[in-house]
Amino acid sequence: MPRKFIQRFFPEPATLRNRRELRFLGTLLDDPFLFHLNRHSVAGACALGLFVAFIPVPGQMLIAALLAILLRVNLVLSVAMVWTTNPLTMPPIFYFCYRVGSWVMDKHPERMPFTLTLEWFWQELGVIWQPFLLGCFIVGISISALAYLMVNLLWRLSVIRAMRRRRKRRTQNKKN
Repeated sequence: MPRKFIQRFFPEPATLRNRRELRFLGTLLDDPFLFHLNRHSVAGACALGLFVAFIPVPGQMLIAALLAILLRVNLVLSVAMVWTTNPLTMPPIFYFCYRVGSWVMDKHPERMPFTLTLEWFWQELGVIWQPFLLGCFIVGISISALAYLMVNLLWRLSVIRAMRRRRKRRTQNKKN
C-alpha cells in the first residue's frame, strides 16, 4: 500500500512538534490530519506543494506549510513537494512558464542578453513580469491538478491490486 512506502520517509509528528523552528505554530501542529497518510491528504498535499512551487517568491516552504495547515492536508509532503523547483530546476521551469505566458498573451518572447547581475534581473523583470506570472499561474494550476488526479488514480490502483492479492491468497488458502 502507498501509505507504508511513504511513511518510511516521514519523521514522527512528535519530532516535528518539538522542533524549535516550528514552535511559533503552537497548537496548530496538534491537528492529526496534518500527518495522516490517506488518499485525500496525500493527493491534496502533492497538489498544494506543486502549486506553491510555481509561485516565484521566496519562502515557498513557509507558504506551503501554512496552506497545508489551513487546508488540513499532509504537512510534510506539501513542504517536500515545493522542492520541485530548486536552484537547479528553477531556470528551465520558470523559462517554460514565461514561454507559456507569452503564448497565452500572444506576445513574442523577448530575446535579451543575459548577465548574472541583480541590476539585469530587475531591469528585465519589468519587461517580462506579466507573461511570466501568468505562465507560472497556468502551469502551477495545471501541474497541481494533474498531480491530484494522478495520486488519486495511483492510490486507487494500488488499493485494488492489494485487494486482488488478498482475495487470491484467501482462495488459495481455502483450496489447501
